[in-house]
Amino acid sequence: MVYVILITGLLIGAPIAIAIIAALLVFMATGEAPYTLRIVASEMFRSLNSFPLLAIPLFVLAGELMNESGITGRIIAFANVLVGRMRAGLAMVNIWASVIFAGLSGSAVADTSALGRVFIPEMEKHGYDRSFAAALTAASSVIGPIIPPSIPVIIYALIVSGVSVPALFMAGVVPGLLLAVFLSAYVMLTVKVEDPLPEVAMAQQPATQALLGGILPLLMPVFVVGSILAGIVTPTEAASFAVAYALFLGAFVYRKITLGALPRIFTEAMRDSAVILVIIAAVGAANWLLTYNRVPNMLTDWVLGNVDSKTTFLIAVILLFLFVGLFLEGIAAMLVLVPILHPIAVSMGVDPVHFGILVIFNLMIGLITPPLGLCMFVAEGIAQVGMARLTRAILPFFFVEVLVLLILTFVPETVIWLPRVLGY
Repeated sequence: MVYVILITGLLIGAPIAIAIIAALLVFMATGEAPYTLRIVASEMFRSLNSFPLLAIPLFVLAGELMNESGITGRIIAFANVLVGRMRAGLAMVNIWASVIFAGLSGSAVADTSALGRVFIPEMEKHGYDRSFAAALTAASSVIGPIIPPSIPVIIYALIVSGVSVPALFMAGVVPGLLLAVFLSAYVMLTVKVEDPLPEVAMAQQPATQALLGGILPLLMPVFVVGSILAGIVTPTEAASFAVAYALFLGAFVYRKITLGALPRIFTEAMRDSAVILVIIAAVGAANWLLTYNRVPNMLTDWVLGNVDSKTTFLIAVILLFLFVGLFLEGIAAMLVLVPILHPIAVSMGVDPVHFGILVIFNLMIGLITPPLGLCMFVAEGIAQVGMARLTRAILPFFFVEVLVLLILTFVPETVIWLPRVLGY
């Protein structure tokens, strides 16, 4: 009955959190002791009763404030100075603007929305196919949750005790840059634009002015991540600093945020945060049921008894998360599967930080895979090219990202080198 309600809810388009809660309520109401409805409420509350979780709504609010501050144009101008004169310059600017934006929002969906509104029409104007522009914007936005600061990293560290947020932050830097390099290489080798020179005209300002205009926004991730690495603040305290810095830039430096706009900005941040937190609460209650019935223990024993090598295990994990990413939102999939798979990975000799980045990278690829890829939906909503056409355009980028995932998986130094150099 539980699975019927859960699958039915997902099939009719109910949010994953609502489907899980509905299934749990029916099970607890009809089951025998010790199953009671009270357990659902108490476990949902316990899942949210965590000080580090405050970092999530704070980082979401900081991203909303930075978006409202009009920094998108400044970031694009900054990236244009760096790579705009290369072959397929505008496409390159799209990718590297996502890299820069990643340090501000930490959200792939926010990056797709903010950058897509600028790049998709602009790239079409300069000779790119509109579906290609939308696909590239969605694919490059995956970099957002990988490069710090990152909301999925904070959630992963909350799920797995003993894995530090600073270590995961630093472990995401090289994978994020590596993905940008591979996307750039693919674009340079495959895109054919008759006259790329007009692309550099996108930023109508001198190079020095564009570089200076990008400095203040870029200081936010430097301060936030740097203060965490230095041990001065916790991730939650750093998130509150990010909010203060974003508000200062938007209200007093750029003067784009007015007092009247704050209620709308806070409302949007609360809405986006609530979506994440309700998922965390619902999956927390579901995990109690799984743990009580020793499902993680039974699965661990089965894997250890049937999987005889770390390589086989990692390949199975890649395939599992790529499949799950087709149907589940990344945070929900992480909350369900990581408590089960992390102990197995450690027992197999996989570095915990390495495994964490692999899980996050894997699930972020799910943001550009149909039928439920959120970045695809956002990009298609802007481009209006149809999901079938966008799916065909995004397929090559999917394979590029899977290639990078395989490199990260079987060359673990790409992930753990930087944290080790910094002493984590």
